[in-house]
Amino acid sequence: MKTRRDDIRNIAIIAHVDHGKTTLVDSLLKQSGVFRANQEVEERVMDSDEIERERGITILAKNTAIYYDGVKINIIDTPGHADFGGEVERVLKMANGVILVVDAFEGPMPQTKFVLKKAFELDLPVIICINKIDRPDARPNEVIDEVLDLFIDLGASDKHLDSPFIFTSAKKGTASLDYNEEGKNMDPLFKAIIDNIPGPEGDKDGPLQVLISTIDYNDYVGRIGIGKVEKGKITTNQEAVIVNMENKDKYEKVKISKLYEFEGLSRKEIESATVGSIIAITGVENIHIGDTICDIHCPEPLPFVKISEPTISMTFSVNDSPFAGREGKYLTSRQIRSRLYKELQTDVSLRVEETGSTDAFKVSGRGELHLSVLIEKMRREGYEFQVSKPEVIFKEEDGKKLEPMEKVTIDLPSEYMGVIIEKLGQRKGELISMTEAKGGYARLEFTIPARGLIGYRQEFMTDTKGHGILNSEFDGYGPYKGDIPKRKLGSIISYETGYTTTYGLHSAQERGILFVGPGVEVYTGMVVGANPKGLDIDVNVCRKKQQTNIRAAGSDEALRLSPPKIMSLEEALEFIEDDELIEITPTNIRIRKKILDSNKRLKYKKNN
Repeated sequence: MKTRRDDIRNIAIIAHVDHGKTTLVDSLLKQSGVFRANQEVEERVMDSDEIERERGITILAKNTAIYYDGVKINIIDTPGHADFGGEVERVLKMANGVILVVDAFEGPMPQTKFVLKKAFELDLPVIICINKIDRPDARPNEVIDEVLDLFIDLGASDKHLDSPFIFTSAKKGTASLDYNEEGKNMDPLFKAIIDNIPGPEGDKDGPLQVLISTIDYNDYVGRIGIGKVEKGKITTNQEAVIVNMENKDKYEKVKISKLYEFEGLSRKEIESATVGSIIAITGVENIHIGDTICDIHCPEPLPFVKISEPTISMTFSVNDSPFAGREGKYLTSRQIRSRLYKELQTDVSLRVEETGSTDAFKVSGRGELHLSVLIEKMRREGYEFQVSKPEVIFKEEDGKKLEPMEKVTIDLPSEYMGVIIEKLGQRKGELISMTEAKGGYARLEFTIPARGLIGYRQEFMTDTKGHGILNSEFDGYGPYKGDIPKRKLGSIISYETGYTTTYGLHSAQERGILFVGPGVEVYTGMVVGANPKGLDIDVNVCRKKQQTNIRAAGSDEALRLSPPKIMSLEEALEFIEDDELIEITPTNIRIRKKILDSNKRLKYKKNN
């Protein structure tokens, strides 16, 4: 018989990137008494990963738990970026309701829509939290209407349209029911959670079922399965079976060695847990996302959210440049392979395939950001390798070629609209809607092939003088749109190996933008700059000035160099062409030609 637990609430916090979701969790943690009065707490405490802190985004879903009025509130902080949507879809299975965080100025954005749609599909109750209400340009009235319009667009039920609104300033740690009144603390939000989100329900006397929604990994205990107890009771040292929905007949006997519950930012060891509890399980070696831990006499798996397919792939290969092995700690194909397969244990949206070569692996993910975060992680861990240009994954159905499409939302000053519409038109983008907002800003919506966006974001920032905001979300597969013109920039390539000189760079900078300054070690075939005329040119950036014993007036004037453009990983991924690679080491990111020798390159071009 199903019973409801009133001492627990399981909620997921969803929002678009940078709408203050993690800061809101900080405020809830601080006001629930998780930290000691004199304890120093850093900002965005839930973004534990170094890359998350730097980029200001949440990549991995995190669990925490707080107490309010004797009720335990399990909070799941979810990623806001569509590239990490695989995380969001799964963790919503653990929640009984969601808090939708929306910026009081920006209003609902594309990724808000993506996650909200998933919450509606699971029929989860929603609390709408209009955050950053203390912004000088906040427009709460209009944002309320925009949120309700979004609910209607997504086919929300009457129950969802009556969702409560809470107005917060996560930074100040205040919440109120009226945007004209400043709150004193977070109590209105705590009360809304307890009043509007139902407690979990299930048959606590039935056969055990725990659905694993997230996997954590620890070098000491191995894989850690995190999930919600859907039925029955689980205890330490209990014997159970693991069953997967996709392979119901194959199950494995396991023993539960340790159980943990979340409390604040840590995990507390427990002896047993019952329906509705979110727990972490250790000691089960072959546990995977989507598995169900069942009673030994009743192996019934629970249905699981289908993980979205990857849309972009890249080749990761062993570094074979002239500087290989100088800066990295892990260089061999065996080390790169084991690191990539280790990533698969926690990232469901990732795919790794072997290629014809033992030194190269095809890695597929949800988008450029998804893959660039993996590259950045490996680089910081001491890996050295090469990656190719990102390519989209095509499909074929009924003899027709299909490609992944993206829905792009752009907010920009009206004066730049013309150039952006023209640029996206060249990249096979179709304008769906155009709305003029207040203050000279406009919002454009496009549908565009995913390959049309590769290499565009940097150009977009230049075209809008840094004032434009571009957001994209996966919009399914559509018919192939035809060829897209190649990039307009060519590469300036080093003709010699050695150290760059001011004299050599001075003559090279007349050809375009340089990526290196003087005194940098380069090799033959390394890309040292971009040529705006679209042609690849070889230059000798290591050239020294011939010394003579004749001095002439004016010939010894100091040569002036423009500051080099230091390429970030994302910029390099956007810049490279099919015949180029990026050399990734813990200390450097270099762009190079696949064929380093210029004569061999010319020969190859002629023959192909």
